[in-house]
Amino acid sequence: MAGQTVTRADLCEAVYQKIGLSRTESSKLVEAVLDEICDAVARGENVKLSSFGSFVVRDKGERIGRNPKTGVEVPIEPRRVMVFKPSNVMKARINGQLSEGEDE
Repeated sequence: MAGQTVTRADLCEAVYQKIGLSRTESSKLVEAVLDEICDAVARGENVKLSSFGSFVVRDKGERIGRNPKTGVEVPIEPRRVMVFKPSNVMKARINGQLSEGEDE
């Protein structure tokens, strides 16, 4: 379904439906996992989830950018960015080459 967004509430409901924890426990579990991922990334660590992908923190140096409306050059400060690299298993699932639950 293109265009649909999965929310935290949707993830909590999926855990509730599939695992059988209470809704409160499901919510706490989802929040704990997301918090741990956020904390690790904030510390500059990479997070690798097998058969899913990796959240990688990269440092971007200072560079010169341009205001698209005025054309004026402005410096862009150095910063850290997070990128997601899907695993080969995830790429195959996205492209319909693997069915749900199947691993390479």
